[in-house]
Amino acid sequence: MEKIPKKQKAQVITEYGLDLKFKEIDVPIPKSDEVLVHLLYSGVCHTDICFMKNSLSQYQMPLPMVAGHEGAGVVVAIGDDVKSFNIGDKVGAKMLNRICGYCENCHISGRDNKCENRVDLMVHKFGTFQQYITIAEGDTVRLPQHVDLKIAAPLVCAGVTVYKGLKETGCIAGEIVALHGASGGLGSFAIQFAKNAGFEVIAIDLGEEKGKHCKNLGADHYLDASKSDLTKRIHEITNGRGPHGVVVIANDIKAFEQAFEYVRDYGTIVCLGVPDKNEFHADLMNILNRHLTIKGTILGNRTDYKEAVALLANGKIDIPVEVRGLSELGEILDRIHKGEIMGRVVLDTSK
Repeated sequence: MEKIPKKQKAQVITEYGLDLKFKEIDVPIPKSDEVLVHLLYSGVCHTDICFMKNSLSQYQMPLPMVAGHEGAGVVVAIGDDVKSFNIGDKVGAKMLNRICGYCENCHISGRDNKCENRVDLMVHKFGTFQQYITIAEGDTVRLPQHVDLKIAAPLVCAGVTVYKGLKETGCIAGEIVALHGASGGLGSFAIQFAKNAGFEVIAIDLGEEKGKHCKNLGADHYLDASKSDLTKRIHEITNGRGPHGVVVIANDIKAFEQAFEYVRDYGTIVCLGVPDKNEFHADLMNILNRHLTIKGTILGNRTDYKEAVALLANGKIDIPVEVRGLSELGEILDRIHKGEIMGRVVLDTSK
């Protein structure tokens, strides 16, 4: 049995921005219905930057803050009322840390991720840029013992988010899906999930190096969005019609606006990316005349997590990850902000 320390290392901010302090904080004590998890790995997401900068209008971020919302590790202690987990189990820590179980959304199938009384990492408690975390039993993501925790960590946010986004397109096997912003962590998962679902995949991003990355993951086509006539090039691939579904992952307003130009009639655009400016322009008559569907989604419900974890466990998902130390977070955030990351950076919390 692992000896649990009283103190742990964490990356903390005390004012909005990316000025991190790598310091010691207390190890949390689990409540009766919680597990204590030794986080071995934490993924790093562009959304962490938004939370740290307090740039999301629907939230008022607390300070001090430990950001991070996609972790994986091992259960090292359990509360007295916990029945379904044992010490030594591999688990994931997602952004949604606890649901109430009694609000309207909790009582409607598939809406538990929008619990009205939810406890979220970063918003209500410290996130995964630390070595230990408590999670409510019902919201702990069970992981098979054989899975690679380096990939499981980003799966619990990046992976499940795009898995849900692809489901929301309503596309079926044989149809065409465009992934705008396909080379990062979410896009890398999305390419593989899409291919497993039998979709023809158009990956869109910036630069030829990212194109090689996307093709290596299985994308059928790659288009560099920095070149002119993106819509024309997509229509050439799709016999003038456009993709049946578009998942916009890029953190760029232009990517959202371009999707309205190249999606096919009766197509669906799913919005996932979180740009610094959360507004885009769309032609209403274009939406009406072409019968377009626009959807927003975030994370996934408990069923989505089970399905995505099963694909990982069955060897269907294997994205490249770059492992760095928790102490190196500042450099990683800077590279993410500059759009320099392909795949996902995962932090080893022991370093």
